Amino acid sequence: MKTDLFLVTPPFTQLNTPYPATAYIKGFLNTKGISSTQADLGIEVILALFSKQGLEELFRYTDQHAGHPMSQNAKRIYALRDEYIKTIDAVIPFLQGKNPTLALQICQEDYLPEASRFAELDELDWAFGSMGTQDKAKHLATLYLEDISDFIIECVDQNFGFSRYAERLGRSANSFDELYLALNQEYTYMDQILMRILEEKLAVVQPKIFLISVPFPGNLYAAFRGAQYVKRNYPEIKIAMGGGFANTELRSVSDPRVFEFFDFISLDDGELPVELICNAVLKGGEFNLYKRTFMLENGAVTYRNDALRSDYKQSDVGTPDYSDLKLDQYISVIEIVNPMHRMWSDGRWNKLTMAHGCYWGKCTFCDISLDYIKVYEPVAAKQIVDRIEDLIKNTGQNGFHFVDEAAPPALMREVALEILRRKISVSWWTNIRFEKSFTGDLCLLLKASGCIAVSGGLEVASDRLLKLIDKGVSVEQVAQVTRNFTEAGVMVHAYLMYGYPTQTIQETVDSLEMVRQLFKAGVLQSGFWHQFAMTAHSPVGLYPEKFGVVKETEVIGTFANNDLNYIDKTGINHDQFSFGLKKSLFNFMHGICIDYKLQDWFDFKIPKVTIPADFIEQALRGQSKFDTKATAKIVWLGGQPDQESFVKYKKGKGIDMINLTFHHKKETFDIQTSKAEARWLCMMLQKISVSNVKVLSFQEIKADYENQMPHFELFWYSEPVNTLRDFGLLVL
Repeated sequence: MKTDLFLVTPPFTQLNTPYPATAYIKGFLNTKGISSTQADLGIEVILALFSKQGLEELFRYTDQHAGHPMSQNAKRIYALRDEYIKTIDAVIPFLQGKNPTLALQICQEDYLPEASRFAELDELDWAFGSMGTQDKAKHLATLYLEDISDFIIECVDQNFGFSRYAERLGRSANSFDELYLALNQEYTYMDQILMRILEEKLAVVQPKIFLISVPFPGNLYAAFRGAQYVKRNYPEIKIAMGGGFANTELRSVSDPRVFEFFDFISLDDGELPVELICNAVLKGGEFNLYKRTFMLENGAVTYRNDALRSDYKQSDVGTPDYSDLKLDQYISVIEIVNPMHRMWSDGRWNKLTMAHGCYWGKCTFCDISLDYIKVYEPVAAKQIVDRIEDLIKNTGQNGFHFVDEAAPPALMREVALEILRRKISVSWWTNIRFEKSFTGDLCLLLKASGCIAVSGGLEVASDRLLKLIDKGVSVEQVAQVTRNFTEAGVMVHAYLMYGYPTQTIQETVDSLEMVRQLFKAGVLQSGFWHQFAMTAHSPVGLYPEKFGVVKETEVIGTFANNDLNYIDKTGINHDQFSFGLKKSLFNFMHGICIDYKLQDWFDFKIPKVTIPADFIEQALRGQSKFDTKATAKIVWLGGQPDQESFVKYKKGKGIDMINLTFHHKKETFDIQTSKAEARWLCMMLQKISVSNVKVLSFQEIKADYENQMPHFELFWYSEPVNTLRDFGLLVL
């Protein structure tokens, strides 16, 4: 099965779903007639390790290489090794969704061997009180795997981790020295498994180009190890690297030793750089053009960007192609009881993008100077839904994670309408900005199309800092948008930040109070606190003097350059807040301790809150439906009603009326109106049905009504229409 390119994601990213970069590139290569095969080496290494044979080899290796005394926990796991070996080949298929009946046995809690991770169960029992057997069993099975992982880290390979490997070697590695030293050591236990799998693949695929996507620091070491193996054993194969890590960290790479492993490192959108690398390698010739690509020429690292061709439009890059990937073998785990993190690690999602880049592109902590944020280009709604249908057909999965920096509200609306028109059943979620465009009715439309969750950056819940961040939202606006999504039945996750430059202790405390009030109001279901990190390509990193920080060093390293060390002129130690912020949030997410004093979460003195206790409550008051704009689009999500005529008598005079009975998914409801209005309404509901391609505006509906009857506003704001507004008559 010889192919031109072998596309791989090195260990490790996610257990539950493939990282999409290679699928995107394979989809593009299909449009060019270039043959390719892809593999997620991470899941393949995990499945080899966490198997009966894998654990037998692991414990045998431990016998032969015991170099230091084991902890009590490791001794316990080793003593129970036969129990782990006996159960592993049942647990992994269970987590792959293949033998759900095992859940009953796992939940009896005398099936799995238990080590230190299970000590957390006493604290978490209440969290699973309302959860089903399958979910509890998944969590117990996850703890079981984490126990084995702890044993591996202590006794076999200290760099192991389920979603990263040797991440420390990739983080802020300004110099290549430490990684280069590690690469010149003997293979680790994990390296040996990886090379065995890689050799099997190479023997079958026999590629001319080996293309490695490196999304995160935790993939870097394995990427270099894989490249090193291919260089040593298949010197005729050319090796290229791309991906998120290269795009952010390697923009100034200059160490020639890097190119002992790689022939090419390309930046930003990969389609055109990969095509040009293919042209150079597959077609040969002395003179070749390249796009945003580093290589070694005459012993020196050279950046080649001499191709004048523009990058491909998003409409021309093809549909992601997940073929070759073992989609039915990914593992769904439940690590922690956080609703949004649960979605990231449980279940398989097809990854798609509504728009390249960010339509806002102003946040000062973000890498807005780089193309992956800066170059904004939306994809047409019809093409997005075409890709959805293609992926459902090709993968058998109807769950979609749109991996946008921030999905544009207007495009989300058009995508939702197109999904509903085509009567496709999908579940999807994405990242957004909490902006006022997300009205209650738009949230209802998104929910109707299959939207189950959104995540968005609240960042620092302080209006002063939100302005400094240039977030373009206020805390009050965030509260209203989260309310709209929550009332529509869409889960909301907030990214939260502390330690932003110039942030005071008072602002950190007040920010926590805002978050507490959002949870108390029930408009936020999930969140996560991140400590601010300064990156070289963000406005804060580029212009630190504007934000009250000083870079600790201006020296640019010869390898990775992104994360910057800095000194905040406030002198505040923001690290001290980490534990209290995260512990309080964990409790808020489960609806407990919401009324505790904030001081109770910290073991040091904090100032009193300056935010009014009812700030969020006030922000959520009032939501008028009496302000329809002339240009608003009107859509009906329901069906046609049953009609029944009757006569209503008023002061002895009979009025012809019609009772309209609507069958909503959950209930049946009636409205009554005059015969003329009822007939017009039934005709209009057909015209504004979501199944129609043409969407009418409020102004067009008003004009149509007034061609037959006067006083449209009296009818539009009447009780019958208000009832329809509650059951799917949307103003967008």
